[in-house]
Amino acid sequence: MHIHEYQAKQLFAEHGIPIPEGGVASTIDEALQIARDIGGGAWVVKAQIHAGGRRAGHFEDAPQGEGGVRIARSITDVEKAAKQMLGNALITTQTRPSGSAVERVYVERACDVQSELYLGMLVDRRSSRVTLVASAAGGVNIESIAEKHPESIIKYAIDPLEGLGEEAARSMASKLAVEKEQASVTTRVIQTMYEMFVELDASLIEINPLAITTAGEVIALDATLTFDDNALFRHQDILALRDQAELHLGELEAVQHGINYVKLDGNIGCLASGAGTALATVDAIHLLGGEPANFLDVPPVAQVGRVKEALRLLLSDPGVASILVNVFGGGIMRCDTIADAIIMANRETPLKVPLVARLAGTNATFAIRRLKDAGPDIIFATDLADAADKAVKAAKQTKAIQRRSWWQRVRGVSG
Repeated sequence: MHIHEYQAKQLFAEHGIPIPEGGVASTIDEALQIARDIGGGAWVVKAQIHAGGRRAGHFEDAPQGEGGVRIARSITDVEKAAKQMLGNALITTQTRPSGSAVERVYVERACDVQSELYLGMLVDRRSSRVTLVASAAGGVNIESIAEKHPESIIKYAIDPLEGLGEEAARSMASKLAVEKEQASVTTRVIQTMYEMFVELDASLIEINPLAITTAGEVIALDATLTFDDNALFRHQDILALRDQAELHLGELEAVQHGINYVKLDGNIGCLASGAGTALATVDAIHLLGGEPANFLDVPPVAQVGRVKEALRLLLSDPGVASILVNVFGGGIMRCDTIADAIIMANRETPLKVPLVARLAGTNATFAIRRLKDAGPDIIFATDLADAADKAVKAAKQTKAIQRRSWWQRVRGVSG
């Protein structure tokens, strides 16, 4: 689960990580009042969306170079920035082509920055450990720096039994060439990040940049926090931070039913059992020239009702031209559970697009026979490659039929 920068900074402040003075606003008047309360002669106005690349992003109606992070050197500049951001869509390299609507802006005190560091913490799948990632070359270009100069990236895998002690954190701070005056603060920030990571069941904590100001302050100018969805039941306070407006079509319903669902831009609806199978399904569709409409992973412990809701999400998407159900029933997940869900979903919302099913594993033969007897017109496939091929062809056929139907209506009106 993602949260906004202003929410992450609130959590940083609660745990003792220094941040600039600031506040969140949903109206222009609120933004102006926050700037006046902070005082000084310069502020930073930041669009709050769940995507990176905000500084380099753009608004359709704004002049080139005026992205989602701006320095305001007067109250008038604050007003102009808030007016252009609020209610408009910010387009970045990490948003959809249409962008993400900005409902809030964060206004904070501007700092005179002397140098910028990068600090990140995540789970390294190779070592199976929480790993601290750091660089003395922080800032907006950290991705390109990591690609062109990988030697500038420092990594430290944390032993889960020992945790991150002061000595290890101090050693990391020294590798970042932090001056003695700021070393103790940087060390404390690194230790606090690890404490937050464990305490809050985070999957990612990122400070980019951790700035050293000309006044000698060590301060987090940006904050990214992502949480493990599977642990949210332990953190109702964190769960309350979820911004439902950031969820795309179907994603809110998926969250409510415990389904792992991500909306994509294609027209082939995908349902698979297990994250690995779901990724393989998406890849197979791409490989055969199709475009998946979503990533959907049904948990292996899912009952018929939850699988039915997953199918209902696909059937309610007007952009879906075909559906591919790819299930390998192994152990807990049984193919007849999927079959019953398809039958129930079809009764409530009859299939209007072709459905391709590849069922293998536990009770597969029984499930296929049940589907054939129940009546839904289903295209069966022998393996994933066959299923993806049939789903891509079915989607193309559906689009062709829709185009012919549209043209016939146009000709009927014009005639």
